[in-house]
Amino acid sequence: MQHNLFSSDKYIFFCLSSGSCGNCYFVGNGDYGILIDVGIGVRTIRKRLKEHGYDFEHIRAVLITHDHMDHIKSVGTFAHRHHIPIYATREVHSAIENHRLIKYPIGASKRIIEKETPFQIEDFRFTAFDVPHDSTSGDNSGYFIEFGTHKMTLATDIGRLTDEMIPYLTKAHHLIIESNYDEEMLSSGNYPYHLKQRITSGYGHISNKQTAEFLADNYRSHLKNIWLCHLSNDNNTPELAYDTIERHLRAKGLTMGKELQLHVLERNKLSPAIKFT
Repeated sequence: MQHNLFSSDKYIFFCLSSGSCGNCYFVGNGDYGILIDVGIGVRTIRKRLKEHGYDFEHIRAVLITHDHMDHIKSVGTFAHRHHIPIYATREVHSAIENHRLIKYPIGASKRIIEKETPFQIEDFRFTAFDVPHDSTSGDNSGYFIEFGTHKMTLATDIGRLTDEMIPYLTKAHHLIIESNYDEEMLSSGNYPYHLKQRITSGYGHISNKQTAEFLADNYRSHLKNIWLCHLSNDNNTPELAYDTIERHLRAKGLTMGKELQLHVLERNKLSPAIKFT
């Protein structure tokens, strides 16, 4: 097995892919990792893990946010061929089982979780919470993750920001949050009316402006890292997402790179690995 790049007393986060092209996030330590969503091919996952010093065999579990294909593409392969546990709510598991594009059954790898009920995977404690989005199952989760002295929250495919979500977002030291579209680009773009309506319905996605206003209004001094995820290919750019959030935070007196690190997760790209001691 390849020698790991990180010592076992460090925690690590990186993104293997983000966006409608496929989503996959890694949190782990020097010995093993856990993936949230596996919406890209297994071969790509193997290659990108290796770039950060991890073999596929380092993966101990997969957590699923919801049943859209850009989040579950490889879930059957992970479960059926590699016997890696798959954690999701009962409704999401049911939707995966009935999905016509998922070739392999999850079978004995199925692990059922309940929202608001914490569960432990080795050094990591996870709590799923409800996120409004128009998945097939109608059931969607964000994840609040506790490890060492750190608190991390991942919230993607957010139709709107709800009172139930906000406590998980505001207590995070490290926050991965959707910043899907620029409102002007979407409004003036070529998407058909019904798709524009779906995106802005409260069960689709949130805009750069919505994310920026939320972050500016709810900033807490313990927040150290923000990653903007699930950017639209047609209605956003990494520069526009960054600039919108940075401008709103700067208006609150915050300097990026000083009090706070702001990162943009680009579509279908491996992100740099961030280490936490």
